[in-house]
Amino acid sequence: MKRIFDIILSLILIIIFTAPILLILVLIKLDSEGPSIHWSKRVGKNKKFFYMPKLRTMFVNTPQIETNKLIDIEKKITKIGYILRKFSFDELPQIYLVLIGQMSFVG
Repeated sequence: MKRIFDIILSLILIIIFTAPILLILVLIKLDSEGPSIHWSKRVGKNKKFFYMPKLRTMFVNTPQIETNKLIDIEKKITKIGYILRKFSFDELPQIYLVLIGQMSFVG
C-alpha cells in the first residue's frame, strides 16, 4: 500500500513540478557554470549506496563536504542557490527516485 501511495503521489508531483524544475534548470545555468543537477552519493536502505539528485546550489569547485563545515559559505552558494535552499526547491529532483523506488516519502 505504501509503494502505491509513493507512485501515485510522485506522479502527481512530477506533473505539477516539471515546468518549474525546467525553469530552475535554466536559471542555474544562467547563474553559474557547470551542470544544473548535482548527484550526491548517499547511504540508503541496507547500507547500499545510491546517487541522489539535487538542483545545484553551490559553485562547481566547492569541496564536497557537509555544508556546516564549509568556510565562507556565502562565497560558495550561487545567487539562485540561496532561493532554492530557502524553499527546499533543490530537493525536487528526488521525486524521481521515489517514483522508481529508490526513495520513499516519509513524515
